[in-house]
Amino acid sequence: MVPKGWKRVPIKDVCESIIDCVNKTAPVVDYETPFKMIRTTNVRNGRVNTEDVRYVTEDTYLQWVRRGKPQVGDIIFTREAPVGEAGVLQDAEGIFLGQRTMMYRADTCLSDNYFLFYSLSSPFCQKQIEDFSNGGTVAHMRVPDCGEILINLPPFLEQKKIAQILSTWDKVISVTEKLLTNSQQQKKALMQQLLTGQKRLLDENGVRFSGKWEKKLLSDVADVYQPKTISQSMMSDSGYPVYGANGVIGFYQEFNHETEQIAVTCRGSTCGIVNWTQAKSWITGNAMVINTDNYSYVSKKFLFYTLNGSDLKYLISGSGQPQITGNIKTHIINLPCIEEQQKIATVLSAADAEIYTLEKKLACLRDEKKALMQQLLTGKRRVKVDEAVAE
Repeated sequence: MVPKGWKRVPIKDVCESIIDCVNKTAPVVDYETPFKMIRTTNVRNGRVNTEDVRYVTEDTYLQWVRRGKPQVGDIIFTREAPVGEAGVLQDAEGIFLGQRTMMYRADTCLSDNYFLFYSLSSPFCQKQIEDFSNGGTVAHMRVPDCGEILINLPPFLEQKKIAQILSTWDKVISVTEKLLTNSQQQKKALMQQLLTGQKRLLDENGVRFSGKWEKKLLSDVADVYQPKTISQSMMSDSGYPVYGANGVIGFYQEFNHETEQIAVTCRGSTCGIVNWTQAKSWITGNAMVINTDNYSYVSKKFLFYTLNGSDLKYLISGSGQPQITGNIKTHIINLPCIEEQQKIATVLSAADAEIYTLEKKLACLRDEKKALMQQLLTGKRRVKVDEAVAE
């Protein structure tokens, strides 16, 4: 059921055109030209990336746009690999559709292009897309089916108002994403500077650290060992966290480490990943524990960041089942005095806290927007249309 004044219609009924790509791969060139091919990988998370593209000659471009040239405001949609990604085109200069992509152009007398975009991204339409895509080895949508996706269509001004509200949310999300990216890049730069001694911090007296760093074997600054493994059948849904090759893999009624620890994945595809475990946890034999509890001249958090900034892949052996063995003990660590270690760890921990806060905020914004979409695009929550929307 749709609200009074709304209609449920196939998307083709409110589009000026629905244009499929040329169903063969365009011959690309290895130099930059004004003519860019949009592939399925360019359409992600509601955006069309027109920067990371492949280029073609003008002749190829003209052949590939003979069905219609993309325009700013067109909705680019992926029919395969994966199915159902959509984004509104912001820059159409020299753009053409690569394989397995297509575009919707809204009939501006009947529909708002951003409303159609948000509709395609909604759970209601995504479920239809999933149903249309089933039945083959590789999930894909047939071109005719792309026009049959049903949308809940309110009056035009209400469409515009809904799109305006959701666009505002997208702007806030985009700003938060950029803040998060900046924080991650700043932390990466800090690690590069602080963990190599390129940048020295100030001590408690405001004097810059200047002492030499020592090269140490990992086995000289920590106890390195592989704990006992427990079977999956011994785990439960509650208790103390169990750390395996991929972080927390379950819970157990006992713990084998009372304090927080550094755990380096030592088996499988994630070999070499460095994790920080919670206090009172069970670490399995799929990880090497790097335990500094008996080493007063070593900051555990500093060592964690140092290992995180190291490439441990050179320690991996075995082709069928990658693994890190006791040879990790020979890994070289550059170690400043304990006071400088602690200062560095404090700075990087603060950077991590900022990243965590932004990640949490971003997740909340996305969840709230998703819930709002569900309400607005089904008419469960109505919007007030004012004159400004009509402008």
